[in-house]
Amino acid sequence: MTAEFVRPGESPRSTLPGSPSPFVLAAGEGERAHLFDQLFTVLLSGDETEGQFGVFTMEAPRGRAIPVHAHDDVHEIFYVLDGQVRVAIEDADGEILDRVLTTGDFGYVPAGRRHTFRVESLRARTLGVSTGGFERFFAAAGERTEATAPPAVPVIPSGEQLGEAAQRFRNEFFHDVRLID
Repeated sequence: MTAEFVRPGESPRSTLPGSPSPFVLAAGEGERAHLFDQLFTVLLSGDETEGQFGVFTMEAPRGRAIPVHAHDDVHEIFYVLDGQVRVAIEDADGEILDRVLTTGDFGYVPAGRRHTFRVESLRARTLGVSTGGFERFFAAAGERTEATAPPAVPVIPSGEQLGEAAQRFRNEFFHDVRLID
């Protein structure tokens, strides 16, 4: 299957209602975006929950850790649906919680904590829940897509695009910090 990308300036067809209305999605539906080597699919946004929370999935092959980052006012969870994902989270005392989560495992990142993750298995899928609004960071930093699989070639945003998305979604990157070797 060839990925169909939404070009800048085009409005992708949204499968989300954009307001607190009952709805259902079939498997694979949602607002999809590629960022790095990952496919993010937003299943529920802050628009539907009056800003309370967003729900998304992430699917990716084994790869490198994403840049260490923190979001001051965004809480985030990782629930592994399939595969193995290493998460590293800095606690309030600066200690690092570094664990490989496997299918069915859960991790929580409180707002303001530096963290990163890396897929350890050949492929992994996670369910994420975050404070409402943050779920749209992935499309802003990467690119919207109609594809239902991770990108064959990683989508690496320009420094400007990543910086703008980080500022808009209250995300701070720490490129000089490594939490996972």
